Amino acid sequence: MRLYYDEGTGAPTFTANIREGNPGPPGPYVEISDDIGDLTTWRVNLSTLELEAVELPAAPEDVTAERDRRINGGFTFDGVVYQTRPEDRENMAGAATSALAAITDGAQAGDLRWHGGGSDFAWIAQDNTLVPMDAQTMLSFGQAAMAHKQAHIFAARALKDLPEPPSDITDDALWPA
Repeated sequence: MRLYYDEGTGAPTFTANIREGNPGPPGPYVEISDDIGDLTTWRVNLSTLELEAVELPAAPEDVTAERDRRINGGFTFDGVVYQTRPEDRENMAGAATSALAAITDGAQAGDLRWHGGGSDFAWIAQDNTLVPMDAQTMLSFGQAAMAHKQAHIFAARALKDLPEPPSDITDDALWPA
């Protein structure tokens, strides 16, 4: 089978099965196997005249999936890593709201019983250690969790808005730390 290509870019233009004795259509071509698959994932290297794989830009749904993976993958607050699955973020939002109410009611910095319970308030870190938090810290923690999610949403939006998104959207350089 012949793969005809654009002489300027090496992009495939069409394929043709040429019978013996038939010269085929005019134009540059390379011989290929019949099972090459999707032609959009290949191009002809104009220097070597060999086929090479082309990395396609990430699809919007791939960017969304990577965004969600990173949002749900945890974040660091005050040097400690915390989980950020949807249920974790829901718990953080609820606790931050309670912390704000406690601050409004006069909870002081350093008061670990601001939540009205009989024991000190603490959050469980990703490594399962208990991290004590007063109301002010819990409120800041909730705001940091919100900022973590928002930063990834906006980074994903920026990637989707690029004329041609990068092919490797898992590159850490493309995302907030």
